Formats: sequence, structure tokens, C-alpha cells
Amino acid sequence: MMSAETRKSRRSQAPRPSASSSAVGHHRTRSDHKSEIAEDYVELIDDLIEDTGEARAVDLAKHLGVTHVTVTKTIARLKAEGLVTSAPYRSIFLTNSGKKMAEFTRRRHQTVLEFLIALGVPRPDAEADTEGIEHHISPRTLEAMKRHLNAR
Repeated sequence: MMSAETRKSRRSQAPRPSASSSAVGHHRTRSDHKSEIAEDYVELIDDLIEDTGEARAVDLAKHLGVTHVTVTKTIARLKAEGLVTSAPYRSIFLTNSGKKMAEFTRRRHQTVLEFLIALGVPRPDAEADTEGIEHHISPRTLEAMKRHLNAR
């Protein structure tokens, strides 16, 4: 059972958001989760093509720490969404839509990473944290981070 002092301490913290505000935040988070995997894949495909000249399912699996089957299923979904093209036993390529998503994702990733480093977060931690934050950041917060970075 919680003491009166503990309950009072908890109530004195930041006020709880309204139900409608909370619902908006939860809806956005669910929506962000839907695009998170696609963004990670297209960004990595673009990086692999730039670094090695091709993106293969085996390389995606290795970099993402997932199975070849998971990559195959995800690539099929990305093909259906018009973000990639591929053929059996061939490399994976980005469509124009996939390239645009990869570029946007890369810029957002870099902004969040630079911001965390500017706050004094050690680079290894900033890199790991960026992977989670980048998919859930609002456009306004991202713009505020850019303004802060440019003002330095």
C-alpha cells in the first residue's frame, strides 16, 4: 500500500495529459511503429548499395540481426509498398519512393545523433538511443533540434 506522502509526491510531479492528448500521442506511436521497419530497411539498403554496390538479403539479415526468412518477408512487404525492387537470387534496389524515404530517414537520424552528442551523450550511447528516438520524433521537435544545432 502506498503511503500518503508517496501519493502526494506522485501527484506533485508533472500534470497528467488530458485523455485526448494522451490518445493522440498513443496513436502517433502506433503509426510510427508501422513505418519504423520500412525506414530501417530502406536506409540500410541505401547504405549497402553506396558502400558495396549492392544490397543482398544475407547482408540485411546480418546487419539487422534477423533471419533470412524475416528479411524475405519484409522485402516482399516493401515491394508491395513500392519502396524496393528485387528478384530471386538478385540484389535489392530502392525505387524512387524508397530513395526519398532513405534520404529523409538518414537526415533525421543524423540530426538526432548530432543533437544527443551536443548534449554530451557519449557517442556509443547516442548512436544506440538514436535508433529508438528517430522514428518517434515529431517534425516540430526535429526542427527545434536543428535550430539548436545551428545556433551553436
